Amino acid sequence: QVHLAESGGGLVQAGGSLRLSCAASGSIFSVDEMAWFRQAPGKQRELVAGITKSGRTRYADSVKGRFTISRVNAENTIYLQMNSLEPGDTAVYYCQADLVLNRGKSPVSRWGQGTQVTVSS
Repeated sequence: QVHLAESGGGLVQAGGSLRLSCAASGSIFSVDEMAWFRQAPGKQRELVAGITKSGRTRYADSVKGRFTISRVNAENTIYLQMNSLEPGDTAVYYCQADLVLNRGKSPVSRWGQGTQVTVSS
């Protein structure tokens, strides 16, 4: 069994900062790409940022220059540093990981339960 544990959400004023973290645990052989997605009320879930095991990153255009994703491979953990937050960033943020559960097997996608980020104007 595997588990993605997210933390760090909350309420912040516009212009403020928050740091999210997500740790993958359980019977895992290796972890490929890990990413943050978000879903605002009435909207589709969208990619915020992703990072590979080698450290290659990708970002949604809406967060470039404000958010930074980072990773500690030894801990199967990723972080999302969110600066200059805007009301439009309000959403439930989900951690997603491509997990290799056994040697030689293809990765499987797993999701965390989500953490609420609310930015007040």
